[in-house]
Parts: sequence; C-alpha cells; structure tokens
Amino acid sequence: MPIRLPKVLAGPDDAPALDVLERYFRVPLRKTGRLRSGALWDEWDSTGTRQRDVDVFTADDLVAVTFLSVEVSPDGADIVLRERRDEFAELLAAIGPDRDLADEADEMTPRSPAWQLETALWTVPSIGRTVASKLIARKRSRLYPIYDRVVGEVLDTKQAHLEPIRQALRHNDGELQARLVGLRERAGLPDAVPALRVLDVLAWMQLKAPVSD
Repeated sequence: MPIRLPKVLAGPDDAPALDVLERYFRVPLRKTGRLRSGALWDEWDSTGTRQRDVDVFTADDLVAVTFLSVEVSPDGADIVLRERRDEFAELLAAIGPDRDLADEADEMTPRSPAWQLETALWTVPSIGRTVASKLIARKRSRLYPIYDRVVGEVLDTKQAHLEPIRQALRHNDGELQARLVGLRERAGLPDAVPALRVLDVLAWMQLKAPVSD
C-alpha cells in the first residue's frame, strides 16, 4: 500500500470508521452546539451556481475553503478572481470534468493539468500547498485529494500526496476505493461526499478529534 491507512481502516471492521464519519458530519460540537464547519464544505453552494462555474474560481470557493480552516488573503483573492482568472480557468478546463481519481490509469506527474494548476496557484500570495489543494478539491472533489499537515502525517504523504493516493485507491483492484464508497453509503452521506473526502475526514479526525468533542 503506497500510503499508511488511518487506524480506523486498519482492520476489517467498519464500525470505527462509521463512528468517525457520524461525529464529523452529524454530531454538533459541545462548545458551539453547531456542526463542524467542515461538515458544510461538501455541499456548500450559497449562490446556486456551483455546477455552472466548474471551470472558474469564484468568491463562493474562497468562502468554502474557510470551512476547512484556511483562507486566501485580499491580494490573493484579487489575483485569483480577477487578475489571473482566465489563466486559472484554462487550467481547470484542461483538467476536464470531475471523475474518480481511482479511475485514472495514468500516473499523475508534473505534466498533468491538475498538477500544473496546483503549482500555478502556489505563486499567488497566501496560497501554498494546503490552500491550493483545497481550492482544486473544491472544483474537482472526486479527482483531487485535500492535503494538509495533519492528513499528510497520518497518511505518510508529506513528500508526495496526489500520486500515492491514486495508487492506493487502485491497489488490489480498487479495494480501498470500494470500501470508502461503501462507508459513505452506509453512513448515509450524500453523493457530494466523494471517496477522497471520506479518506480525508478519517485521516484528519485521527489526530484532531480522536475522541468525541
């Protein structure tokens, strides 16, 4: 396995993983009485134009990433939404429509459009590896995995994230992909929560919320 699985996926019993998904998506935090902000991420569409705007970054995307505890600076927002809008739109279009990373037979390399978009975003003030991954995942949630320090530590993907996850999802005839989809279905989560997001949540919660809040 090219990544290290979260502990709740280490054995055949799905109950621990289902418990984590329940706590993340449905159990209010005791401090606020509200769901985690991350639980809003997957279906956030305050303008009702998300499907129409799949190939262009919008202000709604910049709001959405704040639910995952990052933000784009005012200068960065101006560059993404106005100055370099067309450049990033071309790169998004080059990626093509959203689809499951597990179905990508070809290796993800620096020549891949998604990789090129990420490195282009790194040149924007306040956008580094973590913010770039969340912006791209916002537009291609099934194809592009979210990265942050916590997830990288749990999955052992700090050096490389995208390609090892692609390999892991395809390993053993797509066993991990099928299990993640099955967990989503058994947890009663919407289709807007892709397999990649299930993996992300299970990894993030391992270090950030190992017990109920």
